[in-house]
Amino acid sequence: MAGLMKMLVAGVVDGVLKEILKKSGTGTTKRTRRQARTPTGVVTGLVKDAIIKAMAPKKQVSRKRTAAARSKQKRV
Repeated sequence: MAGLMKMLVAGVVDGVLKEILKKSGTGTTKRTRRQARTPTGVVTGLVKDAIIKAMAPKKQVSRKRTAAARSKQKRV
């Protein structure tokens, strides 16, 4: 009797798990993509350096304080 109950419960659990996995889509396998190799060479190095230099952040330029800002700074 215990074996019959165990089989019944196991069958129900298996069915529920299969249905959950089928609905969520987690049971399906996905194709992995090949990672592209980074090109190497003198020309690509120069191009990379040029891109990095062009994208470099600009330095902050100091701005002259207004008279009101100077007087506020004096008070503190």
